[in-house]
Amino acid sequence: MRNKTSMLAGLVAASALTLAACGGSSSDLLINGTPYVQATALPTVTPIKHLVVIYDENVSFDHYFGTYPVATNPAGEPAFTALPGTPGVDGLTSALLTNNPNASNPKNGAGAANPFRLDRTQAFTADQNHAYTAEQQAYDGGAADLFPLYTGRGTAGGSGAFGTSGQVMGYFDGNTVTALWNYAQHYAMSDNAYTNTYGPSTPGALEAVSGQTGGMQIIATTKQPFTLAAYSYYIADGQGGFTMINDVDPGYDSCSSATDQVMMSGKNIGDLLNAKNISWGGFMGGFDLSTTNSNGSTGCKRSTYSATVAQNVTDYIPHHNWFQYYKSTSNPTHARPSTTLAIGHTLELDDYTVDPANHQYGLNDFVAALKAGDFPAVSYIKMPAYQDGHAGYSDPLDEQDGVVKLINFLEQQPDWSSTAVVVAWDDSDGWYDHKFTSVTNPSSDAQADQLDGSGVCGSGTPLPGPDSNGQPVNGRCGPGTRIPFIVISPWARINYVSHVQIDQASIVRFIEDNWLGGERLGGGSFDATAGSLMDLFDFSGKGNAPAVYLDPVQGTVLSAPPSGSDSPSFL
Repeated sequence: MRNKTSMLAGLVAASALTLAACGGSSSDLLINGTPYVQATALPTVTPIKHLVVIYDENVSFDHYFGTYPVATNPAGEPAFTALPGTPGVDGLTSALLTNNPNASNPKNGAGAANPFRLDRTQAFTADQNHAYTAEQQAYDGGAADLFPLYTGRGTAGGSGAFGTSGQVMGYFDGNTVTALWNYAQHYAMSDNAYTNTYGPSTPGALEAVSGQTGGMQIIATTKQPFTLAAYSYYIADGQGGFTMINDVDPGYDSCSSATDQVMMSGKNIGDLLNAKNISWGGFMGGFDLSTTNSNGSTGCKRSTYSATVAQNVTDYIPHHNWFQYYKSTSNPTHARPSTTLAIGHTLELDDYTVDPANHQYGLNDFVAALKAGDFPAVSYIKMPAYQDGHAGYSDPLDEQDGVVKLINFLEQQPDWSSTAVVVAWDDSDGWYDHKFTSVTNPSSDAQADQLDGSGVCGSGTPLPGPDSNGQPVNGRCGPGTRIPFIVISPWARINYVSHVQIDQASIVRFIEDNWLGGERLGGGSFDATAGSLMDLFDFSGKGNAPAVYLDPVQGTVLSAPPSGSDSPSFL
């Protein structure tokens, strides 16, 4: 006999399917007297009814925008010419390009180098060292002069310092990251956005949904707390708990490593949205384990071949999945939604959650929901791994292809007039960025913290964690490294560069301010201190920034929507 939850799930699925067959919609559905509210009907502070966060991987601001808006424009590469009046950015000055402190510091050895341009033939690079401690050491108390020594890694071949640890000094321009430069031309970007803490992907993913890396709970581990002699993903927080500082898989996920798994306490933005019956979802490439790719791969081993990196790349990476670390918002078995109408919604009856997907979906489920006319209020998007931009297995050309196809699709939706797309990144990958910002949340772990000397990263009193009873915890030193941040929307400022300091938790703060009356997560979350995204928008007008369609391969502006962009297919 089926258990009560599965029986209820079948009833709800049947109800929704009946509505669809009769020409009804999700707005007609009642569950225990609670209306199935579409995002367009929800009250918001701004005209934004739909926020889409495309969360890419491992890029510093200088790595993608250091010479913006000036591109080299060599023959054979897509050309970029800035529009008149394009503002400059806090990027790579002539002095930094020709007399960089990383080139003159003898500690960098053979990797000592000035910043150098990477062209499209060098799109596939090494993955640099982007650990919590290594990034602090590279910044060397703010001198930013030890990147080759501590975060640099090289790849055989190529020009410039490509084959040495000096590769960490490389940057792309508008002839390779062409689409992103064109989005910046027609919409708004920040040159003052940071990771909340130093460190790699998993901490960055958690910051973007919870503003918090404290409250880590060990499910399975082969590691002791971090030491300089032995890499680990956590430290003792000083209050009897643990803080996550490096990558580790979420607990109980079917695709996670069996030996190292953790969960997180505290709340994330999904919890707050659920409490107010606001639709939302996490949509990840490769998350749907029932799909078989064209190469025959399926389940957790689904993969896609990239010609740029010349290998098959596994689509789903568990330690990138924001919401899987929280019991309240996880879908550990990758269960499928009961019906398309359930996507983005929590359907409950008699205190049982009856939709098994629990707001966690594959990327094609996002497309299906929009086509069904039920665009969630908040959507976090992660491309399949080969398109997420992470050096070592992805690249800016594959990243461009995925981002552009999705945005071209969104711009043709009926709700585009009330949509904002944020393109953000989870960490810098350790790539050189000259901009150092003073620490506002310090940490003093004797091993992990090294920014200002042994056991020192900033000064003052740290924020608490969710389980520390208001007492300060270690392991959350930041802000960390500078990253790109772009807003694409009819309501975005046009050809605008914001210098207001923001961070990853600013995404959480925007959601809280727009939909939740300014409610905060508490427990020491960075949402309470994060800068506002409002400077990137112009809500005084009518939302008239025109839709700009780009070529996904070249990144150049098209005169009309590309054929088929209204029906993309993702993995």
